[in-house]
Amino acid sequence: MRAAAAIETFLEMMSAERGAARNTLESYRRDLEDAAAFSAAAGEQLTDAANATVRAYLDDISARGFAATSQARRLSALRQFFRFLYTENLRGDDPTSTLDAPKKERALPKIMSEADVEKLLGRAELETNDPQASGASPMQALRLHALLEILYATGLRVSELVGLPVAVARQDSRFLMVRGKGSKDRMVPLSTKARDAMNRYLAARDAQPNLADNSWLFPAVSETGFLARQVFARELKGLAARAGLKTSAISPHVLRHAFASHLLQNGADLRAVQQLLGHSDIATTQIYTHVMEERLHRLVTEHHPLAD
Repeated sequence: MRAAAAIETFLEMMSAERGAARNTLESYRRDLEDAAAFSAAAGEQLTDAANATVRAYLDDISARGFAATSQARRLSALRQFFRFLYTENLRGDDPTSTLDAPKKERALPKIMSEADVEKLLGRAELETNDPQASGASPMQALRLHALLEILYATGLRVSELVGLPVAVARQDSRFLMVRGKGSKDRMVPLSTKARDAMNRYLAARDAQPNLADNSWLFPAVSETGFLARQVFARELKGLAARAGLKTSAISPHVLRHAFASHLLQNGADLRAVQQLLGHSDIATTQIYTHVMEERLHRLVTEHHPLAD
């Protein structure tokens, strides 16, 4: 069967048997027709393409500058196409069976410098003493300062932070017991500044009679009963703007990354950071190894007697 006819038959199967959407079918058509053109230039019908031809095609689209995600999508289309040919006895083997998908480059996490974090926290503290500087109420200023100090001191996920029970804050103030993903509990230490900010906020919260029976540390009128993540993120960006920082580069998650990266930059062990972040797998924490590599390189260049 010639390539064009085989592609049409494959697309009909994808539509009739698997209910593939129109956009999906068009994407398959473009990918397979591009592969067929490459195969034809190499003197083969796509339906008869050898493993080496398919591999050469993948090398070609890589050389053309296709992203790893696009390369993986095209390989997926070819896998399904050749699997279809094999299942329908239109060829006796699958030339893609031994091919590995292109490895996607893992994006490095966005982080803030220590100086920018200090500027942000300093502005938050200033606004607790002068709420008019932000236009917020004294309670809101104290809440935002507490949220930021706790987040940077612990590296909590934003969902863990806004959903802290008030009972946790009334226990040993040196630590917080946090319930993370999979209902797993972990203990995270609090810095002196975070404890002070939390206690100042807690005193203001306790002075509100309507919150006496509320079980959340950061209560709000919401479906959950506590502060929404989106509200916190919006308040954080507003604070960043008032601190003279680039708002597009700042979010609660970026502060969590900053917590981990700054710990590693200052000599913390990767396993300890894994535990503090609540990662079940060390591989998740290894996105920060570039920080350790930079620190080790600096250590060698600064202290090795043969370094330039």
